[in-house]
Amino acid sequence: MPFLALAAAAALAAAPAPAAPPADAMPRGDDLEQRIADLDARLFWAGFEGCDPDAMAPLLSPDFRMYHDLIGVSATDADDMVAGFRRQCDARKPGGKEEGYKNRREIVPGSRVIRRMGDWGALEEAAHLFFEWRGPAKGWVLVGGARYMNLWQWLPAERRFVLKQSYSYDHAPAAPYPPAVAAAPAAD
Repeated sequence: MPFLALAAAAALAAAPAPAAPPADAMPRGDDLEQRIADLDARLFWAGFEGCDPDAMAPLLSPDFRMYHDLIGVSATDADDMVAGFRRQCDARKPGGKEEGYKNRREIVPGSRVIRRMGDWGALEEAAHLFFEWRGPAKGWVLVGGARYMNLWQWLPAERRFVLKQSYSYDHAPAAPYPPAVAAAPAAD
């Protein structure tokens, strides 16, 4: 028995150590989820509260496309997406046609699902809500919501993800709150 134990120990010592993932390997597990969540937050901050199209640009693949359920193709490439947000942000500046307009987006807690797509990307699905600033008296008002699906592509040489495609769907206005009270059933 001691010989077998010694032989097993020697075999284990001689076995190659498990290979570490290559330096350019796509993140997995919690690291993947955190990276996608961080990119999502940066993307929507740039488009909504931050109104900073230049911060959005490096998050997009040059051949990025966006599809929107209410208007169809809403961006044909990264430059088109950034230009659209630049127009919106410029309109909010002093003297612009929407001077002072503010909006924000919040992800619905617990709605995000991230699926690893092989070693080349990740698919993110979630729901979000949209708010508009209505002044100090009303504050932020919920105006609607939607679902979205983003396809993030891993760039191994750069060790980062870029947004390749986006689908925005199920847009709807905010439901009235509190809801109307249902009529009481008629007495028999």
